[in-house]
Amino acid sequence: MLLYLFLLFTVLPIVELAILIRIGEATVWWAPILLVISTGIAGAALARWQGLQVVGRIREDAAAGRMPADALVDGFLILLAGILLITPGVVTDIFGIAFLIPPIRALVKRGVKAWIKRNIQVRVAGFNSTGAWQYENGAPPRDDEIIDARVVGTRVEDADAPR
Repeated sequence: MLLYLFLLFTVLPIVELAILIRIGEATVWWAPILLVISTGIAGAALARWQGLQVVGRIREDAAAGRMPADALVDGFLILLAGILLITPGVVTDIFGIAFLIPPIRALVKRGVKAWIKRNIQVRVAGFNSTGAWQYENGAPPRDDEIIDARVVGTRVEDADAPR
């Protein structure tokens, strides 16, 4: 993990800077500046537009009682694309644009889901009358209790009144 962080925060900025310098040498001096500004603006606008679409999908799934797992992963990838497009550089822009293209995002999403299944384990726990219990695979224990409660009365106290 430390190697990845080293590459991300040292090698990637050096590569990005070298590419922008080469673009400036091959064209006019202001071309890399215009490139960085235009991709930042376009990336923010595209990420916002696609992000709003994903929020709509999440709301639809939640209203229908479905877990919006696909939409949440899409939302994460769109957020990552926006961050990459706002970050100055050509390599980050290429990855950011790729994450905004739905077929490429679908491939990345499949890889993210496979990684989540390999590295994240979900366990559900609850309590019963004898103490804590834990179950897996969605099978509740056989001796679970349902507690029914209702409000009998309410009383509002004045905060300034002496106690």
